Amino acid sequence: MSARSLVSALLFSALVGAQLCLSATGQEQSSTTPKGEPHCDAGISRHSLRAASARLHDHDALGVEAKLPAAHQGMAWIPGGRFWMGTDHMGDAQPVHEVKVSGFWIDKTDVTNDEFARFVKATGYVTVAERPLKPKEFPGVAPADLVPGSVVFTPPSGAVPLDDPLRWWKFVKGANWRHPEGTQSSIRGKEKYPVVQIAWGDAVAYARWASKRLPTEAEWEFAARGGLDRKTYVWGDEFRPGGKWQANTFQGHFPDHNSHVDGYVGTAPVGSFPANGYGLYDMAGNVWQWVADWYRDDYYAQLSRSGLSRNPQGPNDSFDPQEPGVPKRVQKGGSFLCSDQYCQRYMPGARGKGDPETASNHVGFRCVSSQ
Repeated sequence: MSARSLVSALLFSALVGAQLCLSATGQEQSSTTPKGEPHCDAGISRHSLRAASARLHDHDALGVEAKLPAAHQGMAWIPGGRFWMGTDHMGDAQPVHEVKVSGFWIDKTDVTNDEFARFVKATGYVTVAERPLKPKEFPGVAPADLVPGSVVFTPPSGAVPLDDPLRWWKFVKGANWRHPEGTQSSIRGKEKYPVVQIAWGDAVAYARWASKRLPTEAEWEFAARGGLDRKTYVWGDEFRPGGKWQANTFQGHFPDHNSHVDGYVGTAPVGSFPANGYGLYDMAGNVWQWVADWYRDDYYAQLSRSGLSRNPQGPNDSFDPQEPGVPKRVQKGGSFLCSDQYCQRYMPGARGKGDPETASNHVGFRCVSSQ
């Protein structure tokens, strides 16, 4: 069944899929994985609601550096250079190709709840997840169901087949950046956690307010590698060097049991794990990060044909063969839901993709600034 044919059922059952993280390893569990190449996207996004003639509307170590101008406080300077972009582990991140980027500033951490709250207080901005559904865009949907909400990871009570993301993703009324898992949840006491339930447009709005922008995919990957070119992970080639966890990921049995051996079931405060070689935190795991580029599965193949690519800005349009006609933006870094059982896209060269109008409780962002 295609994503588009599922829409009506999603609306009336209050379930919707979002940014499914699929295994790149082929490691077997007690169930089967969906057909097609594993990818961190279920093909069931808010954008798919058009199938029903509907569409959603639109730590002290991380302290401020006293010597930096205010515009660059909390950021790190990335000198730029040449590197090999992509990974051999995922089809849409091949071929690995050489890229050159100019220097830029980048936030040391993901944007936090505290930082996003200051933006909202200053501007009165209302995120996509906080906006009610428009009746004309959802014909046939009961008025009581036209309420704000967003996508939330909701683990099942036991092991389930991995062929249907609706078993662990739900559309939850009242879920937004202040209430990441619904009205019963809160960010109180989590000021230094990464803000989530952010759609791509929300991230762009914040960046503009902060006189910054979202990074390009190439900038993000160059920064994430921290000077370690052609390494599997942000920190090297071994996933747990010295037996130490380097990122907030999923342990246990996906999706029903996270043993949280790394110390966290959901998101972690920014900077909870070691920084990379450029002093950047959480460039793997914790939350996905929106970048500026449109997503095309064949984009790397296009770039590789022209030799060395300088400051690539991404393709002019989007194409996702798993969901044709639904434009996607690139996401990078993986999240706390990625594991070697079901998703290895915490590799710096890996690519995620998401409907720009879809937010969830494992997607955030960080910003950059040109020199």
